[in-house]
Formats: sequence, structure tokens, C-alpha cells
Amino acid sequence: MAAFIKKESSLVEKDAIYNKTVQAGDGCFILVKKGRVLRITDAHGNQAADSLFYDATDFEDHYSAVKTIAAQKNVYLTTGSVLFSESGKELLKITADTCSRHDTVGGACSSQSNTVRYSHAKEYMHNCRDTFVKQISASDTYLKKDLAPNINFFMNVPITSEGALCFADGLSSSGAYVEMTALTDVMFLLSNCPQLNNPCNAYNPTPVKVTVWEAQNE
Repeated sequence: MAAFIKKESSLVEKDAIYNKTVQAGDGCFILVKKGRVLRITDAHGNQAADSLFYDATDFEDHYSAVKTIAAQKNVYLTTGSVLFSESGKELLKITADTCSRHDTVGGACSSQSNTVRYSHAKEYMHNCRDTFVKQISASDTYLKKDLAPNINFFMNVPITSEGALCFADGLSSSGAYVEMTALTDVMFLLSNCPQLNNPCNAYNPTPVKVTVWEAQNE
């Protein structure tokens, strides 16, 4: 398994062109143009930021967990990881990361998964799939059917020797961030997870920040 690499960024918030605090249970759906840098910051630590990406020029070509995992030869994302689409197109590259490990297999919580994993009494609770649908509903292009397996930034999902998934206490900390450079124009869909039933948010969902900078000169 590849090493998990922490790397800090030299970018500062005052130079950003977009900066939004997203409360737990809320989300955003924004365009990140090629070359621009997207940062997601875990404001208070131990928060899960469920994320999806789409090729902005072909909305049917979304992030592929399978292609990304195969290319990285790793089920976790870290500095240097490239996110691939279903067509095999490179969407983004992680260029800075102070958490160093992010989940690709745990998926987004939904009313159905809350019921199966926890109890029927949890079905009413707000979840990431609800947030995804709410965010894309404002679009004339994207529909519920366009949702796909997502990335859970900052979330810790260990895999046992038997291949089972465990939802464990997070590895992130207050102010930890992951930063990605867009390799093409992408649509970024975020659900800041409201999950209260497992340790992914330390049973206390908190805000994340979304920040975007113009393309950086190498």
C-alpha cells in the first residue's frame, strides 16, 4: 500500500476568488475551471465531506471510484492522487493535503442506508444523498440519476482483513485541508455530512470551508 503523504500549501485565503463556509447538512455545487485550485478545510476536525466531481463539458462523465482506485493502486487518496472519470479522463490532482488519507469506498449516507445500518427509526434523518439531490435540483442539466459513488474527504473507513468496512474515528484535525488542482473544467458537488450515527463526525457534525484560487504559476 502506498505511503500517505502530508504536504502543506503556500496559498493564503486573502488571495482566493471563492470562500464559503458550509454548515453540516448543507452543501454546494460549483464550477471549478481548469487550473484553479480547490481546497476543502475541516474547520473543527473529524468531519466528513462527501464529494463528487463531473467533467463540466460532459455532465455524464463523472468521477469514477473504480478507475481512481485502480490507477492509484490504493483505496485511499493522498497527496499526488489523481481523480479519474468514468471515461478515464483526469479530473483533478491532490496537490496539498494535511490530513493525508481519504475514503473512496464508504459511500454517502442515505435514508435507506441509515435504516439498514442503524434502525428504522433513523429513516427520517437528513443525509448526504438528500443534500446531493437538493444541490443538483437547482440545475437544468443534472438529475438524481447522475449521482455516483463519491469520495469522503477526511473520513476514516478501515478495511478489515476479511474485506469488511468499518466506520472509525476520523484521522483529521481542526484546520486540516485537502487541496486539488483542476486538470479540466469540473463541477464540484459537496455534501457536508450530517451523520449522527457513527464516529465519522465524532457524533458532532461541524462546518467545512470551500476555497478556490485562480490557476497558479508553476
